[in-house]
Amino acid sequence: MDIAEFETWSKRLAQWSAEYRRTLRDRPVRPDCQPGQVLAQLPEAPPVDGTDMATIFADFERIVPEAMTHWQHPRFMAYFPANAALPSVLAEQVVSTIAAQCMLWQTSPAATEMETRMVDWMRQALGLPHGWRGVIQDSASSATLSAVMTMRERALDWRGIRSGLAGGPAPRIYASVQTHSSVDKAGWVAGIGQDNLVKIPTRPDYGMDPDALRAAIAADRAAGYQPAGIVICTGGTSIGACDPVAEIVAVAREEGLYTHLDAAWAGSAMICEEFREHWAGVEGVDSLVFNPHKWLGAQFDCSIQFLKDPADQVRTLTLRPDYLETPGLDEVVNYSEWTVPLGRRFRALKLWFLIRAYGLEGLRTRIRNHIAWSREAETAIAALPRFRIVTTGRFSLFTFRYEPPGEDADAATAALLERINTDGRTYLTQTRHEGDYVIRFQVGQFDCTREDVMTAVGVVGELAEQT
Repeated sequence: MDIAEFETWSKRLAQWSAEYRRTLRDRPVRPDCQPGQVLAQLPEAPPVDGTDMATIFADFERIVPEAMTHWQHPRFMAYFPANAALPSVLAEQVVSTIAAQCMLWQTSPAATEMETRMVDWMRQALGLPHGWRGVIQDSASSATLSAVMTMRERALDWRGIRSGLAGGPAPRIYASVQTHSSVDKAGWVAGIGQDNLVKIPTRPDYGMDPDALRAAIAADRAAGYQPAGIVICTGGTSIGACDPVAEIVAVAREEGLYTHLDAAWAGSAMICEEFREHWAGVEGVDSLVFNPHKWLGAQFDCSIQFLKDPADQVRTLTLRPDYLETPGLDEVVNYSEWTVPLGRRFRALKLWFLIRAYGLEGLRTRIRNHIAWSREAETAIAALPRFRIVTTGRFSLFTFRYEPPGEDADAATAALLERINTDGRTYLTQTRHEGDYVIRFQVGQFDCTREDVMTAVGVVGELAEQT
């Protein structure tokens, strides 16, 4: 492909992209697709000779769009959103064209320095203390892994990266039973192990119980373990649970433990000052992660980890062979030394485009609308016959259950969810809460409207009546 053909097809792709976004409401959110359906349309062997772009693109249109779940659909109410506001999409097109590997300052001066500024813009937007710094990771999972490795090394006086974990007391990490599975995986990858991730019970509001945490740490010290750190949760994935940040930080200070706050989804809401009560005490944590690529509108991947003092994480993760030196610039920031991967994308540009295009007030309006519409949806579902709200709204997430008399409520709820998702007008997902099968309903797609939300509610009621 030469530059002229590249220009032609770039225009064609821009037209296709605009039409795709324009017609999303006309598509089912989740495809009518069976396992193996796409695979059967792809040749088993790679082509020997090249294929013209017209044929390639025709095959794309035939095979791919109708076999995708449409995450940008305005009635996507499942999981958490993975929003891609249009200005951030444009930024990603530019990033793909430049195609820089942004591992070092010298390989990407603009990307590195824009990352520094965008992280600080977001620090200000969230009301975090002056002087905190941060790095844009690919996902909250990577940020949490970085924090868990830092906890481990601080507790072991950096012996782990030199000689491994054998021969000493096992490091222990503490988290709520409502914590995300990425914390478990971080324990696996960091060599701490599932048995050394201690799940702390919660209070009636489903936030971690600080007294139970204090007791668990004391018991572990007595048993010869090495307490290393605490992972705190604001806006858990299952039901949106929030730990009492200030109280847990107080325990951590008593015990000399490192703290990491996982606010991957709900952190975006903190650009609105009225929601910051949910993480009161945040200024006391050592590390914090939130994902602009979830609720804020930055195209995936874009996860910001804030650090009160980066020194410990940089000490844990820096590995600088001769070929990665920047001669004469020893003090320059190389963000690859703050993260596990060496290779890095230019993630800050989409934040620059996004924040400038909407302004903080435009983004705040969306967050506030989503939360208000979620409350309205919760009230409407509560009024439907045979439905029960199981957990009330946390930010823009609530859960409910379908309980027809004389039927197994788990089975009835699961069957209803399958009908909803097969119908295609909206998409919801499930979780288990205190042993019960429940449906999650979260509002957060960037371009959804009140009408989209209430349409989803109408689908739930309509399909329940069809049993």
